[in-house]
Amino acid sequence: MTLNSSHKKFNQPNVWAFRKDKTLDRLAETFNVAQFVSFAPAEYGPEQQFCRIADIEANHRFESVAEAIQILFERSSEGTVNVRSFSAEQSQSREFLYGVDNADAAVDAVKRFTDEGAFTIVNETIDVSDGGVSGVVMGDVVEFRPDMTPRGVEKPGFARLPTEWAIHLFKTVYGIDVDFSGGRKGRLEFSLHPKPRGWKQDNVIFWERSDDFFPTGSIKVEWPNDFSRMIGDKAYGLLIADMSGFPVPRTTVIGRRVAPFSFGHGTGLEEIWIRTSPREQVPGKFTTARGWQDPFALLQREDPDGIAISSVLAQKGVAAQWSGAAIETSNGDLVVEGIKGTGDRFMVGLANPEPVPERVLSRVYEVHGRLRGILGATRFEWVFDGTELWIVQLHSGASISNGDTIVPGDASEWVDFDVSQGLEALRLLSANLKPNTGIVLDRRIGLTSHIADVLRKAGVPARVSAQ
Repeated sequence: MTLNSSHKKFNQPNVWAFRKDKTLDRLAETFNVAQFVSFAPAEYGPEQQFCRIADIEANHRFESVAEAIQILFERSSEGTVNVRSFSAEQSQSREFLYGVDNADAAVDAVKRFTDEGAFTIVNETIDVSDGGVSGVVMGDVVEFRPDMTPRGVEKPGFARLPTEWAIHLFKTVYGIDVDFSGGRKGRLEFSLHPKPRGWKQDNVIFWERSDDFFPTGSIKVEWPNDFSRMIGDKAYGLLIADMSGFPVPRTTVIGRRVAPFSFGHGTGLEEIWIRTSPREQVPGKFTTARGWQDPFALLQREDPDGIAISSVLAQKGVAAQWSGAAIETSNGDLVVEGIKGTGDRFMVGLANPEPVPERVLSRVYEVHGRLRGILGATRFEWVFDGTELWIVQLHSGASISNGDTIVPGDASEWVDFDVSQGLEALRLLSANLKPNTGIVLDRRIGLTSHIADVLRKAGVPARVSAQ
């Protein structure tokens, strides 16, 4: 497109340097951007500047503002557009209209902004709550989250991964190959979507690129975060273990908000374990069962409102010789507890831990050492099949427990609890304690068990009876 003489009064270098639409047009030369058309104020009304619309030549000149916006509406996957006004001298936007669902209304808005002397960008609306993510890549780190624009990384709750891990995760979860090379020596804002978007009809939209670059130092991988909550805490932890190079049984994630995806490795067994994956860890509350169950009936039965469980995992079973868990205590020691065979009864407090053979312990310690070197303090559940130690749950962070102190703290009153009453009775008791009250367990339990997890999640002082 050649700009005609009516643009001359805007064509000074200090003005063009701030032009949002020109910057967007330059970005589109390399990257997929949201479909848009822009306009400048001119003597006789809005005058088209730039245009990037799917299946139309770059910067094609339309006959009118109405034609340009109508074509944009027809190609917008959401059937709506955004209208953004801005000043030529400032990068900040002025008035911004989101999700305009009528072409005539969008045309009227462009004309109104033009009368005010403002430039305008009309772009397709892209749903940030479609199960995809938005974020920023800068060098060796990617920060991202669902349900927000790329600026969402400025608020707590975003996920942070090394760039290569993020590329691996997006390929696993969405089946999408993401090219982040443009962010290796700068800062690149992006969004990823299950359906193709933008003027190149790709699954990844790039919104802004700058040469700003700040070394990030070491990257600490932590969860829960908003992405782990969307796919489920167990699912995310196992993904991290798999990407870190640890043996994870072949797992298919059947999610509420993302299409099913799989990762992990075959175990030599074809039996299935069904595991619910809550938004955040809720120890022992939801189903883990040997054998196939209808995942949709399970979700309807245990979480009919769809607010607690993010997904159901169908996981290959392991020929368990020993099963158990490992946690780091508050003083940095590793506690390993286990039981012969499968560990489901031990984890809910129905079986006591047994002496774990030295050869199994050494494997657990070896895996823990590697995990700690990559992820820092972790807690994990494991299954040993005689050859391989499989990770079946992984959580970040150390435990606050140590010895017979499950949850440290003082209380003016202590309530006794019989462990044989089970997890739900303990959960109910913890939720209804009077202030400044602690819990005393009638017998020693595994520090790695769900009984201990419930107490830690509740955050009330808890200890084992001195008797």
